[in-house]
Amino acid sequence: MIAHESARGHVSGSALYTDDLAGRFAGTLHAWPVLSAAAHGTVTSLDFDAALAEPGVYTVLTGADVPGEADTGAVRHDEPVFPVEFQYHRQPLAWVLADTVDAARRAAAKVRVEYEPLPPVLTIEEAIAAASFLGPPIRLQRGNALSALTSAPHRLEGEIHIGGQEHFYLETQNALAWIDETGGVRVHSSTQHPSETQEIVARVLGLARHMVGIECLRMGGAFGGKESQANLWAAVAALGAWKTRRPVHVRLPRVLDMALTGKRHPFLARFEAGFDDEGRVLALKAALYSDGGWSLDLSEPVMGRALFHLDNCYFLPAVEAVGLICRTHKTSQTAFRGFGGPQGMLVIEDILDRIARTLSLPPEVVRERNFYREGQATHYGQTVKDAGRISEIWGALKSTSSFAQRRSAIERFNSASPHSKRGLAITPVKFGISFTATWYNQGAALVLVYRDGSVQVTHGGTEMGQGLYTKIRQISAIQLGVTMDAIRVMPARTDKVPNTSASAASASTDLNGAAVADACRQIQERLRPVAAALLHCAPDQIQFQNGFVSPSGPGQAAIPFSQVAEAAYRARVPLFAQGYYRTPDIHFNPQTGQGRPFHYFAFGAAVSEVEVDGFTGQYCVRRVDILQDVGDSIAPLIDRGQIEGGFLQGMGWLTLEELLWDEQGRVATGSASTYKLPSWSELPDVFEVRFLERATEPGVILGSKAVGEPPLMLALSVREALRDAIAAFGASGIIALDSPLTPERVFWARDRALASSIQPVPEAVGAVRT
Repeated sequence: MIAHESARGHVSGSALYTDDLAGRFAGTLHAWPVLSAAAHGTVTSLDFDAALAEPGVYTVLTGADVPGEADTGAVRHDEPVFPVEFQYHRQPLAWVLADTVDAARRAAAKVRVEYEPLPPVLTIEEAIAAASFLGPPIRLQRGNALSALTSAPHRLEGEIHIGGQEHFYLETQNALAWIDETGGVRVHSSTQHPSETQEIVARVLGLARHMVGIECLRMGGAFGGKESQANLWAAVAALGAWKTRRPVHVRLPRVLDMALTGKRHPFLARFEAGFDDEGRVLALKAALYSDGGWSLDLSEPVMGRALFHLDNCYFLPAVEAVGLICRTHKTSQTAFRGFGGPQGMLVIEDILDRIARTLSLPPEVVRERNFYREGQATHYGQTVKDAGRISEIWGALKSTSSFAQRRSAIERFNSASPHSKRGLAITPVKFGISFTATWYNQGAALVLVYRDGSVQVTHGGTEMGQGLYTKIRQISAIQLGVTMDAIRVMPARTDKVPNTSASAASASTDLNGAAVADACRQIQERLRPVAAALLHCAPDQIQFQNGFVSPSGPGQAAIPFSQVAEAAYRARVPLFAQGYYRTPDIHFNPQTGQGRPFHYFAFGAAVSEVEVDGFTGQYCVRRVDILQDVGDSIAPLIDRGQIEGGFLQGMGWLTLEELLWDEQGRVATGSASTYKLPSWSELPDVFEVRFLERATEPGVILGSKAVGEPPLMLALSVREALRDAIAAFGASGIIALDSPLTPERVFWARDRALASSIQPVPEAVGAVRT
């Protein structure tokens, strides 16, 4: 097993992050924001006199300092850096630069802000009532859902509130900018998308992009929260450096990071479903409303992916799905691992459970009856390739997890335990892999071979702990035929690889790994004639393996790769190459709602078992079994970690992590003391993770499959297991549950279950009520 390339640095503390680099620059200034005091209002005046008199303060940044466009909105240019009309509580209005963070913070608190308050919109329901939306409806449709609903033997309708989620990356937002020796601007940024950060910094400074260089050494986590939202902090740091000609550092402490940055989108789903006596879905009408916050950000593609994944693993013959992005006066919600897919999947899983309980059928039976079969297509027109894997994974996991036997054991336990109940559930996942914005599905790389045989690799991806650089190192070694220690993967830099896509959509290995492989193949093909001359054989007989080059066949003489590299240099053969890859055969027409937006689907399933305390609603996850389709895993240790971590993060979103705002629009769960994260205590006692065997994915680098996002949605099995346990307290019929399913919500649901199971006692004739 190959460990993470930075594992030793992570555990020893020697791995450096953006914040660690500030000490390398003399005269660094530190930035602190001047914050709005309400969720919505218009600034009438800003008085900086007292702030500028504070010891250690150098200057303040306002809109008057911006030489370009004072806006960091990547899509719609709707995110002013220095707003006159502020749109959420604690929105930055100006920035103080000082010699120390403390001096900047004290000075910012002394800025006098006068404003006219305006009425805020703080909930999805308020936005719907006020028709406050960030764009027109997004629609996907197949067949005539209304007609199919009308003719369906059974119908149900309902709604579900789905909470958001705080990214809570270990490293908060961070940027360090300075003016280089040529007059250009350089920025170390904790960003998933260096090229977009470059674009935004150049826009704010009024510069061409070649004057701006962005570098991302590594990130201490991101989960989507640094895909677009790293841009503002980099722009402020760059603007400060441009004005002062000194290095400027922006680092948000946790309390500001949670108050100022976007979250996973909260959703409200309203639906109506038609189904037959066997529980097969015949028609679905669904309206999804997301809380987009104050600006557009990535809310459109997030909603698009939610609508794409409204089917999960299930064939829906007639669908009418519409998505609306609500404009509220909150932080601008943004990308988060799964990118809308989890919200869409939660809706269909909730519907299927309601169908099962309406018909008094086991939920796993209803789910299985609705699976895609080979040859069937999604509601957006894409044939589900390898649809049979859904049933294959389902059957194998039920067997290896002893699902039927455990179901019987749980029934025996529940019948003997009046105050605690156990629940068991199995849920599947089908997750589409590719950016739904087709143009992002490209990757590039630069590979440099030195005369001593050592290799530097730079590519368009960023490392946030997910193990991308470990996989790139392996791919490079395999493709060049050298050992791992000969490969050095360099930090992402826009002056090495330009016009890169974000490290997101679970596609970074697919895109950048294929680009690296392309560059390595070019170099290897150039080296074949050189090696053939040294080894006195034909070029097509040359093989590269483990740092040596030899003719094919056993017992052949071998020479070191470094000897071939030196010979190539002396023969004036170039030892570098640029690699490129674009995902083939993907397209989507948003006007028709049809196309093939995904290169392939990643499949998986999970079985979860829980136990609920009826007195408190507290619960524990006793056991989890996962079977995940990862293709041919490039790095099994990395993939296993992604599956375990993704599952636990999904479990946190669905059961623990409750985002709350108060009536003034302030984040009420704005620190680690009020926002509950999963920890060691939430880990299941038994946690079994297996990979699907014989699952090579043709046309993807080394036959592998994406693994970053799909496992998060496997945690839906925990939510459904909790519902199963609640039902065991005596509930009959539909059990409506909002998300997250916190212990409080479990307790209230258990209360309703008990109430529904109590039969009224007939009164005796002539009895008197007292």
